[in-house]
Amino acid sequence: MRVVITGALGHIGSSLIRTISPGDFERVVLFDDLLTQRYCSLFDLPAGVPYDFVEGDVLKDDLTRLFEGADAVVHLAAITNAAASFDNQEQVERVNFEGTERVARACAKVGAGLVFLSTTSVYGVSEGVVDESCSEEALQPQSPYATSKRNAEKLLIRLGEEENLRFVTCRFGTIYGVSPGMRFHTAINKFVWQACMGQPLTVWKTALDQKRPYLDLKDGVRAIRFFLDRGKARLDNQIYNVLTDNATVGQIVERIRSLVPDTTVNLVENRIMNQLSYTVANEKMRGLGFSFEGNLDAAIAESVKLLRNVRTVKA
Repeated sequence: MRVVITGALGHIGSSLIRTISPGDFERVVLFDDLLTQRYCSLFDLPAGVPYDFVEGDVLKDDLTRLFEGADAVVHLAAITNAAASFDNQEQVERVNFEGTERVARACAKVGAGLVFLSTTSVYGVSEGVVDESCSEEALQPQSPYATSKRNAEKLLIRLGEEENLRFVTCRFGTIYGVSPGMRFHTAINKFVWQACMGQPLTVWKTALDQKRPYLDLKDGVRAIRFFLDRGKARLDNQIYNVLTDNATVGQIVERIRSLVPDTTVNLVENRIMNQLSYTVANEKMRGLGFSFEGNLDAAIAESVKLLRNVRTVKA
């Protein structure tokens, strides 16, 4: 089996590519534009795995040629900073929607299956529990990032019907946890960084009691492997929620404070997180036989441990 991973050096990809052992796949192509310069994601990869690295852009390169001979493509390349997406909406739409369209059409053309990562941010209902069966009217994407991902979801469904694309869409909760390509713009990782740097946690004034879905990076990587390791037969053109926890911002703050006792909170006016509070179900994914094993406390503790000996000081 040959696999191509776009955005392979990012937060998720850099962890995923380290789960591969010799004999798992015939060839593993790592595709990344290096825009974020995460060269260290290529350091010390497992020996004996047939990796090929290709520097390229999903908006510009000949993806049909790149995917030729591939059995599956894992599409991770995206602009993922939801808060910042309000300031670069056109670029977010190009990368997250047009880029996904180019990837999906190339997959359909060469007969490769597609594992696509979307986001639970496409939800936005303010009460009850939501799952993959909720109506289109119930979906309320709260950022250009989430809107671009929802548009891409609908595109894949259409291409599945019209061009026989085989795919699965994973709606990931907000990622937390350590990886070589780790970033700190998502809520939990950002809060850990701020606490360890002696900075107040920046929280939108009404956000402390908002409940949102979160995903341990280890569970996210295991979910991708779950679909890859079962081949095209598991790519059923369905959407699956992939999340470890539903937690409030206040609960996360207290867990960080238990490890960094002098953590303070600065309530701000601008929207740091999505406006609405909602709980997301993951029973559909569990129904496939997948188990979520992540641990929020352990992941926060691991991140804090890596940063605990550093504090910022004023110049």
